[in-house]
Amino acid sequence: MKILNYIDGRLCEPAGGSWLDNPEPATGAIYSQIADSDDADLDTALAAANRVFPAWCQTPAEQRSRHLLRIADLIERDADSLATDESRDTGKPVSLAARVDIPRASDNFRFFAAAATQFFSESHAMESGAINYTLRQPHGVVACISPWNLPLYLLSWKIAPALAAGNCVIAKPSEVTPLTAYRLSELCIEAGLPAGVLNILHGTGPGIGQKIVDHDQIRTISFTGGTATGKKIAASAAPKFKKLSLELGGKNPTIVFADCNWDAMMKTSLRAAFANQGQICLCGSRILVEKSIYDRFREEFVRRAAQIMCGDPMEKSTQHGAVASEAHMNKVLACIDIAREEGGNILCGGQRVIVESERCRDGWFIAPTVIDGLGPECRTNQEEIFGPVATIMPFESEDEAITIANNTNYGLAASVWSNDVSRCHRIANDLQSGLIWINTWLMRDLRTPMGGMKHSGVGREGGFEAMRFFTEPKNVCIAYKKDGS
Repeated sequence: MKILNYIDGRLCEPAGGSWLDNPEPATGAIYSQIADSDDADLDTALAAANRVFPAWCQTPAEQRSRHLLRIADLIERDADSLATDESRDTGKPVSLAARVDIPRASDNFRFFAAAATQFFSESHAMESGAINYTLRQPHGVVACISPWNLPLYLLSWKIAPALAAGNCVIAKPSEVTPLTAYRLSELCIEAGLPAGVLNILHGTGPGIGQKIVDHDQIRTISFTGGTATGKKIAASAAPKFKKLSLELGGKNPTIVFADCNWDAMMKTSLRAAFANQGQICLCGSRILVEKSIYDRFREEFVRRAAQIMCGDPMEKSTQHGAVASEAHMNKVLACIDIAREEGGNILCGGQRVIVESERCRDGWFIAPTVIDGLGPECRTNQEEIFGPVATIMPFESEDEAITIANNTNYGLAASVWSNDVSRCHRIANDLQSGLIWINTWLMRDLRTPMGGMKHSGVGREGGFEAMRFFTEPKNVCIAYKKDGS
């Protein structure tokens, strides 16, 4: 199977004839080849996007909306096969892809289809006899670079608002999990999306990804991925004054107080720690527990985590699949070794798992891992692991919990569990996180801003925040006094 580029409305092989092997995480076996794009592919995509942009940006919002709605309909129609593709390509359980990834991709297109028709700008009347109004105009050709953990979901999260706002897009999905981006290309052709409006180039981050970031004709870049890569993109883009949205890593705290709803907290904290094998930037990987309930929490949390069994992602009963690549498996296992060296107690997990299924015996599986005995300053509690690894730490006071929670370079998300409403408001105000959930986790409203503080990123996505990012504001001031003063 070959995963082709999507350029100027057509599926095409890479101009240079280079390909990358694409393995299935659950088996370790190569099952497809990915186009390894180069400068020639980018030049062709840019020529197509620049040619069609004048017509696309002038297309009435209602028509742009209908194109996005048609794509959403096709994603829903093919939801089962897309979920299977996502599971095969990422190693995540097919049940998770069917329940979360694919429906949310469709929701993204549907939401921003509506946003295209409802996006508004401001006007300001002046007492001196003038009125200001703001034009919101698309940038032109923008870059959307998405990560490997939620491939179709996060690719659509970027593409949909960019197109809704009237831009043309050069998209670069991760080379680790490219399959559903390729399937999206096929659906865009079927939907009748005008040729050149969306172009999807496959290949490596240091290769075609860096070429996209560096190209002078691309003035706007939306990137989701690791903080280290985000720093490189910022370093390349800043001297050229490009507009950037960077949604980066997290080391997110889950803060548990003694007065919480125990059953809801336990169930959700487990999901927050280990969903998608811990490969979600919003996962709660640092769990802070009030000292009076620490022993009880540790016993039950570890018992439940140990019962989460790795299995073939294609089996609907599987809760815990493979991590996305062999390199990532080795990185996570190395982080667990560091925790051991730092004096951490591995309470469960901590090793690679050989799944009993004959099909998956060579897959990249890691047991859900829980660690305690480490202080907040150690590497394990400071550096993003991005795998099925959670640490637990006790705290004695509200102030101590906030101090520990804020004591990292990251500031993406946090969860707080307490039935004390005043306390929850106080902590939400004091936490240095862009997203804060109270007595829940990963409950998302597409109208709300998404993004982090500190090393977790720059800018916000979601709702009209995304529409604003993908447009350039232009103020127009009109004096209506007869003398023009």
